[in-house]
Amino acid sequence: MSQSCTIAMPRSQLLMGGQKSGKSRRAELLARQWLAGASGREAVLVATGQPWDAEMRERIARHQRDRAERVPGMTTLEEPRELARVLAEHSAPQRMLVIDCLTLWLTNWLMPAETEESQSKTAQDQDWNAQIAHFLIELEAAKGPVILVGNEIGLGVIPMGAEVRAFVDALGVLNQQVAAHCETVTFMCAGLPMAVKGPQP
Repeated sequence: MSQSCTIAMPRSQLLMGGQKSGKSRRAELLARQWLAGASGREAVLVATGQPWDAEMRERIARHQRDRAERVPGMTTLEEPRELARVLAEHSAPQRMLVIDCLTLWLTNWLMPAETEESQSKTAQDQDWNAQIAHFLIELEAAKGPVILVGNEIGLGVIPMGAEVRAFVDALGVLNQQVAAHCETVTFMCAGLPMAVKGPQP
């Protein structure tokens, strides 16, 4: 394997934090460092967000414009649900995958905008459990560096609605599962990275 294909940073990283805490900016910085580290490297942003309303469409478009300026060498792959398949098909020694974000991925599975009436909540949960199990297997087997971006939303007031409480619980479990399989975990606060697990790049 050539020097340009070696992984110069942790194999897997989880960047967590609240809304506008600097998670995506940190991921972009790491992607720029990866691309600048050696010739022949690639960086792919795996976007899980879906444009389900006008505000979200504008938010996605703004992020795309900003990202094109900050990391011009990064390409984008849109995949709202099948992240395990993305890891299996696109991870490579010379390619960094930046998955942004896990919170929307969970939303797309457990609180989809359009749910088939024939699918029960139990079946939905079973599908999600199978997906996350497959995802964690593929994360461990990734051939190149993977950066995962996710929200921490369990630090504030406990939601009143049962459905929202269930989502907060599910996200907390997801964050724990992913953190256990990542070499490094960083908590972002006011744009500043705080090391939680492992050596920080």
